[in-house]
Amino acid sequence: MDAADVVGTGRLPGRGRVDERSERRFLGPAVGLLALEGYNVLAYTARGFGRSEGEVEVAGPEDIKDGSRALDYLIEQSGGAFAKAGFLGDSYGSGISQLVAADDPRVSAVVAMSTWGDLGEAFYENSTRHTAAVQGLFNAAKNARLSERTQEIFDDVLAGRNIPKTLAWARERSPYTYVDRLNTRAVPVYFAHAWHETLFPTNQTLKVFNALTGPKRLILSIGDHSGPETPGTIGLPNRIWEGAHRWLAQHLKEERNDFDTEGQVSGHLMWKGPRDDAETWDAFVGRPEPLYLTGAAEGTDDGTLADKPEANWSLTFRTGVDTPATVADKIINTGYEEMNGRPKVYRTGDINRADAGVWVSAPMTAGATLRGVPRLRLTYTASAAQATFVAYLFDVDDAGQANIITHAPFTDPDALIGQSVTVDIPLQATGYTVPAGHRLMLVLDTTDPFYSNANEPGTTISVSSPADDPSHLEIPLA
Repeated sequence: MDAADVVGTGRLPGRGRVDERSERRFLGPAVGLLALEGYNVLAYTARGFGRSEGEVEVAGPEDIKDGSRALDYLIEQSGGAFAKAGFLGDSYGSGISQLVAADDPRVSAVVAMSTWGDLGEAFYENSTRHTAAVQGLFNAAKNARLSERTQEIFDDVLAGRNIPKTLAWARERSPYTYVDRLNTRAVPVYFAHAWHETLFPTNQTLKVFNALTGPKRLILSIGDHSGPETPGTIGLPNRIWEGAHRWLAQHLKEERNDFDTEGQVSGHLMWKGPRDDAETWDAFVGRPEPLYLTGAAEGTDDGTLADKPEANWSLTFRTGVDTPATVADKIINTGYEEMNGRPKVYRTGDINRADAGVWVSAPMTAGATLRGVPRLRLTYTASAAQATFVAYLFDVDDAGQANIITHAPFTDPDALIGQSVTVDIPLQATGYTVPAGHRLMLVLDTTDPFYSNANEPGTTISVSSPADDPSHLEIPLA
């Protein structure tokens, strides 16, 4: 049959066949391996980066046109022999890959690693700005040529202004906006993501994955943005890249392989846990199990996570002071340490209970595996017209040392001063096994360097639990 074609974007801005327009210094083994397998390969530098012309539009309409032009060029250079084409991208190129596939019917398969699905949700989670992530993206493009509109968007997000305009800009650049187009052609999409992703948190990618109705696969790994797949990018053995090769072989060259029998989801559980596979995301996740927030236990400042609700209590903490409960020490880098078996250790005894609310479960007698999206239903009262807090879920040992399981920020920009509010907050998806004897710990504080902070100085937040709607943490127990 005719050779299959692969167009790559993002972290592979070189190409398998010599082209003077490519960025030669970025040529890597990943491109060559695809070429050796019989693909015609073109990996190109996106507009505004390196020696590419134009300006950075962050997967805007011109980037989508460029993707189709790259495919035109690949077909021309291969002598017009064209069977099927796939788009492969990591990080920046992964979003472009999905968007080109939604726009160009010649694209028959997609590989999207460390990707985004809803860019607006990646910038604003529960009305909270991801300031560290946006600053990180901005820094990554410091040597690029940003368009005036792109510069304006970054400035607006960091300054917390023009939010409706930014969300409209993000919607145009989000694969979720065009998921119906992908479904109409049943485009096969392969996703690879990290549990502790800080640039493009997992839930917004799950949003696209779960909306797709065609062939799809999701690989979830320990680490952070682009870390788990990096060895494969430089040609080392890597299950994510091996899966990507099998995905392209199946959907471009119509070769039968293990994907004919494997399920849609494969998750490597933290820490050093087994790899769990499932037919679907719904089959992968655990059953919802509520743990009820109660008042402070006798002789302590901490509440409990109990199997029965308790009413008529409140727990108050002040805003504006950071605590040792944080997302990570540093964006991306902390996740790389996780990959090497050195997860960040939190000393929970150092968390000042005046600056945070803390709830702790009983020891897990037989251990517990969480798979899916934990959810927090919470009633709180703010003493100011705006409120921000961050919920962290930790795995704590007998010495009070902890590893983070998951977290989520929350902001109420229009809080009712002195009036109780009940909210539902999805934490980021997790795959985690809590060892026997360890406890779960829920921490709420109000300041984290990863996020914007809407709290006014000198204010407080009080958590309570109405009898008819008790505050609780719902964990997906496998």
